[in-house]
Amino acid sequence: MSFSRRIFLSAVLAVALAAPIAGCAGAGAPKDATGRPLEPLSIVTATGEFKFLVEIADDEAERQRGLMFREPLADDRGMLFEFPDVAERGFWMRNTPSSLDIIYIDPQGRIVSIARHATPFSESTLPSRGAASGVLELRAGRADEMGAQAGDQVRHKFFGNAD
Repeated sequence: MSFSRRIFLSAVLAVALAAPIAGCAGAGAPKDATGRPLEPLSIVTATGEFKFLVEIADDEAERQRGLMFREPLADDRGMLFEFPDVAERGFWMRNTPSSLDIIYIDPQGRIVSIARHATPFSESTLPSRGAASGVLELRAGRADEMGAQAGDQVRHKFFGNAD
């Protein structure tokens, strides 16, 4: 085999081996329905630590849309609404077809309150009953399954307490 043929075959082999590796960059990261990455979040209660992958709603358009018109969440999924300020919050279920648990969270990641089993499509406001900078929506019933209550810890980089 000639020297130039060996160089050519070596180059072809290098490209063939590199292509699958390059295609895998970021391929393993979970994505939300719009292709954005999901972020890890955990909730620590008296019964243990529960891990989730959450979509992030961190601008006004995303916070307004939330989980409207969406399929029910899987047990390990959620949406974290991040607000730039700390204030009393109120959420509703307009155009949301599945029941949710709505967890209001203070800036340190402590649960302020939980609106359990929010009624689908309801336009009644569910108040936080305390100042919150984050709101987590989970499938209805998850808060009870975890034994979550006010004062429990939510860990996520937004609260500065992620591992």
